[in-house]
Amino acid sequence: MIFLSKCLAGFPCRMDGKSKGVAPLKALYEAGEAVCACPEELGGLPTPRDPGEIREGRVITCRGADVTEAYRRGARAALEICRQAGCTMAVLKSKSPSCGKGVIHNGRFDGGLVPGDGVCARLFIDEGIPVMTEEEWLGGSGCAQPPSAVNPVEGPSTGA
Repeated sequence: MIFLSKCLAGFPCRMDGKSKGVAPLKALYEAGEAVCACPEELGGLPTPRDPGEIREGRVITCRGADVTEAYRRGARAALEICRQAGCTMAVLKSKSPSCGKGVIHNGRFDGGLVPGDGVCARLFIDEGIPVMTEEEWLGGSGCAQPPSAVNPVEGPSTGA
């Protein structure tokens, strides 16, 4: 079983009220091979909501509100869903302050990026759950690997 960011499964739960559905990931969810949740919604934040970015270890909205505790609460709830479903890996939305892995927005709301992980991604990683972004899942080719081709430690197989 795979845990997915809810927006990647096609649900309109992003801060702007839209989704970022990825057809092969949505298909996994619809086939019952994945569970999905939005950590930000689980933490009690509304949809739509003010954008948040991580700055100095805190999640701050574009209006200056500190929503770190909501992000932490949502990450813990997502982890519980992941564990209850027996997920062996997670595919999370890139660059998100919740779900981003490896690269996130820089905290200045100017589109810039910095190395780092979102709150939920970091919790999953710390708890031993392998995390990939949708970009890693797609392998940059626009074609998803079937779940059997994914090594949860190394990511999609390259066929080499």
